[in-house]
Amino acid sequence: MSDRALAVVRAGALTTVQDRGRPGHAHLGVPRSGALDAPAAALVNRLVGNPPDAAVLETTVTGCALRPRCDVTVAVGGAPCPVSVDGRPAPWGAPVRVPAGRVLDIGSALSGLRTYVAVGGGIAVEPVLGSRSTDLLSGLGPVPLAHGAVLPLGPAPALHTRVDVAPQPAPPAELVLRVTLGPRDDWFTAAAVHAFTARAYRVSPASNRIGLRTEGPALERALTGELASEGMVLGAVQVPPDGRPVVFLADHPTTGGYPVIGIVRPADLAAAAQAVPGTPVRFVAVRRRRPPHTGRTDGTWRERT
Repeated sequence: MSDRALAVVRAGALTTVQDRGRPGHAHLGVPRSGALDAPAAALVNRLVGNPPDAAVLETTVTGCALRPRCDVTVAVGGAPCPVSVDGRPAPWGAPVRVPAGRVLDIGSALSGLRTYVAVGGGIAVEPVLGSRSTDLLSGLGPVPLAHGAVLPLGPAPALHTRVDVAPQPAPPAELVLRVTLGPRDDWFTAAAVHAFTARAYRVSPASNRIGLRTEGPALERALTGELASEGMVLGAVQVPPDGRPVVFLADHPTTGGYPVIGIVRPADLAAAAQAVPGTPVRFVAVRRRRPPHTGRTDGTWRERT
């Protein structure tokens, strides 16, 4: 019987196993985690005939190289990059058959940050709390890939997709994030709230799977007190003491003590996963949840009518 596994020849700067994550455990202090660019991960799974929740590899900037121990079908998507099998060019964004013992090389991203690699059968590492995702904040799930590691694969799909290639969005030249203001926008001056939605920011090189950090105008607080720790959600825009907004991504902490000025629409977070440092960022308010600052500090608010 064939050995359904992948050997890691080159791990890359940061390559992790990811699936749809482990939602529903925030009350235990466990982040959601999962693929940052969820549509890209779902698409490469579709191209190899996997269900959308199968585990894939998420590479960061420098790609990785793998040697399958059995014949496999793979698909590479997300950030565009060169793909080769034993040194011969192979297509990106389409199913590729890789014979046992050959080296699949996923090169450095030509644009964007994160490339996704799906293998027929999925990466079959042991799940933790219902997910195979690596969580860099809590340390749950498999460790990031290392040279020489061996990854088990699930059974090959019985049916292969009829899709040969599928269009994928290009990484953003400008990142536009739609936000609902609140729940703590009244902790900032009116000028700061205006600057948040009117001024341009840039993606900071300090960004990671926990949060997209920004560079740009500092947001001035109207209230100087400290918040008790509150629950945090995916897409929350927290403002630390330096005044520069941070957008929480998949590995974000489940609680935090800095005020949240707004929440990014979930549909916009995939683009955030591919925004390289220096990319312009605009926050666009799509709905305001509270009237201007009333002096309240208890978190109460009402819908504007």
